[in-house]
Amino acid sequence: MTPTTVLTIAGSDSGGGAGIQADLKVFAALGAYGTSVLTAVTAQNTRGVDAVLPLPPRTVTEQLDSVLGDFRVRAVKSGMLGNPAVADAVADAARAGRLPHLVVDPVLVATSGHRLGVVEAVERLLPYAEVATPNCAEAAALTGRPVTTVEEMVAAAEALAARGPAHVVVTGGDLDAAGESVDVLVGGGATTLLRARRVRTRHSHGTGCSFSAAIAVRLAAGDPVPAAVAAAKEYVTRALTGARDWELGAGRGPLDHFGWS
Repeated sequence: MTPTTVLTIAGSDSGGGAGIQADLKVFAALGAYGTSVLTAVTAQNTRGVDAVLPLPPRTVTEQLDSVLGDFRVRAVKSGMLGNPAVADAVADAARAGRLPHLVVDPVLVATSGHRLGVVEAVERLLPYAEVATPNCAEAAALTGRPVTTVEEMVAAAEALAARGPAHVVVTGGDLDAAGESVDVLVGGGATTLLRARRVRTRHSHGTGCSFSAAIAVRLAAGDPVPAAVAAAKEYVTRALTGARDWELGAGRGPLDHFGWS
């Protein structure tokens, strides 16, 4: 049986917890075959990002042409784009209809606080997204308004949906909610609150990458967006739970992508 092929367009995380490395782990854990297009190389670990080297837009385009010219890619997720020139290269492929079921994770700031992208780059891709998955900080940067409550999450999701994405999920894992993690899904004329128990752990590096990658896998398998988002949230909750007692690195460690714990 031939596995479903999914593509990630993102930066490399040398610590393996986020970016391309996390995406490929999620794809494998959920039974998909992962392909990749690198947008940048970073030097980072659980404690932070030490250096970032964006790749030339031409190199990004060449990778896209190579992968898409050979594999039958069923869904795509984008992560760190770095700068508008790289985003334009990816947007050109999206505009040509070459990036099916595009999930846009608007990576702007790493868990450590290091800036990894600019708003202008993310905005290039939003009109082509089937699903956009900003966290509260990213939603605030993209909309220019505070996003600190569930009501503000709904307002931000609606504002971002007006820019072209078919669906927007504003994730609330960073909100100080009592005992639960609440995400807001807007799209298809509906607003849905997705709730799960909050997992108390410092090992949350790559949560957003893993969430968007899981959505892409489920879309590739044929799930409608609400079901794909719900399944991805359940997967991330399990991965966070599994990593609670890990001792990988001195900072914010990675998720348990394969259920090793």
